[in-house]
Amino acid sequence: MSTMTAIPTQTLPAEMSQDFRKAFGMHPAGVAIVTADPGTGPVGLTATSVSSVSADPPTIALNLSALSRSADKIRAADHVVVHLLGREQLDLAQLFATPGADRFGDTSLWDRLPSGEPYLLNSRVWMRGKIVGSIDINGSTLAAIELVETHVDTSADPAPLVYCSRTWHALSDMSSVHPTM
Repeated sequence: MSTMTAIPTQTLPAEMSQDFRKAFGMHPAGVAIVTADPGTGPVGLTATSVSSVSADPPTIALNLSALSRSADKIRAADHVVVHLLGREQLDLAQLFATPGADRFGDTSLWDRLPSGEPYLLNSRVWMRGKIVGSIDINGSTLAAIELVETHVDTSADPAPLVYCSRTWHALSDMSSVHPTM
């Protein structure tokens, strides 16, 4: 007995764009803040599009959205600092995601590295790197960043801040799933 498999139909571009937004809206992503100073003052943004590329040399990828007012300034900087946020840093994620916010107004939240880049104090993980390559795609930029300095605070709460379905989430021991074999 044979079963018929439905043949996929071609999706219209408008439907595909809507499906794309829905699909990635439901896909959880770690939250990061990217900071830099292109020579005109500190700039930063919240990002959920940071991924590892290579461990040797340590390289990450970052998507700089065409919709971000900070993206051009970050691209223009010599180096950037990428901060991977923990669940206790929701207030920072919201600050750097708010258009028009004075992200660097509270000087108790940030300082400059000896190399000059702005970084967030109390960050459990930050990585400083140089953009070594980029591809412009439909107005956005996919940037490859080769790391030159890292900081990982192993004493900090290891639970990351996550963004999914237009909502902030915190992973915990209770969210762990153990596969059965």
